[in-house]
Amino acid sequence: GSGIAAAAFRPPWWCRNAHVQTVWGPLFRRARLWALRERIATRDGDFVDLDWVEPSGSRKTTGAAGAPLLLVLHGLEGSSQSSYAVGLMRGAAARSWRAVTLNFRSCSGELNRRPQFYHSGHTDDLDDVIGRVLGREPETRLVAVGVSLGGNVLLKWLGEREVSAPKQLAGVVAISVPFDLAPCARALDTGLRRHLYAANFLATMREKVRQKAQRDPGFATQVDLPSALKARTFAEYDRAVTAPLNGFADERDYWVRASSGPYLPRIRRPTLLINALDDPIVPPESLPDPRTLPPWIRAEFVERGGHAGFIEGPWPWRVGSWAERRALEF
Repeated sequence: GSGIAAAAFRPPWWCRNAHVQTVWGPLFRRARLWALRERIATRDGDFVDLDWVEPSGSRKTTGAAGAPLLLVLHGLEGSSQSSYAVGLMRGAAARSWRAVTLNFRSCSGELNRRPQFYHSGHTDDLDDVIGRVLGREPETRLVAVGVSLGGNVLLKWLGEREVSAPKQLAGVVAISVPFDLAPCARALDTGLRRHLYAANFLATMREKVRQKAQRDPGFATQVDLPSALKARTFAEYDRAVTAPLNGFADERDYWVRASSGPYLPRIRRPTLLINALDDPIVPPESLPDPRTLPPWIRAEFVERGGHAGFIEGPWPWRVGSWAERRALEF
């Protein structure tokens, strides 16, 4: 059932601030992980790259007998090398599970072919990847963890599939999800957050737009290129790029239709939602009311933890993530 896990996560003495929680992993936890890359063709003639990690001490394609396969979905402008993706895949390998991270379009180090990038509500690629993996391994027990934007994509896809979600999918966890995109965009576009977070995200997003415009002359006719290249807020970028490329009326139409919150009542698989009430990117008013959720969705909305942080450990140089540990336990 749903509930508030008030005492579930206690930040360490040195990492109580929400911004410190949020930036510690990306700045200091990054550890590369050996992975085997697989390219998957998507239904619209594009591609996505999967990065596979085998259980500790093995390069075989079999995990422990009956062990699940963990699918990880990263956040905005992340990849399989994001600190939380590495942490989750390491945690899976330590349990003798196989793990794979789906790098969203243009996030694997290579620009995607089609004009469309990934976005918060784009579920087709996830559908293609799960279909491909389960098509060749129908007996595999699948579990999935989505972080931030990746969690939004995962929950929206689950809600779209409802009872027809694959029977092999045993459970999902969504960490620091922006359930309602409009207030999250507003939070990122104002004050300190705009300089601390939005500037970083938008710099790499603008660069990909620039590269795509250089490679495909026709791309400039499908977006508002001048506005895209000087976008300093998500409202400006989504109005110039995301909305016209994906058939949304404007940025607000995109935020409403891509939000996972409205899809939660339609989910029919065991699901754990983990968010922090001090998340600087996902304000508390974006969170669903746990009392309105179906019984198989459990909400653990904890007081602290920042955005995709939940850093635990007695000392700054030896840390892990409570949310990643909790996800694998679930």
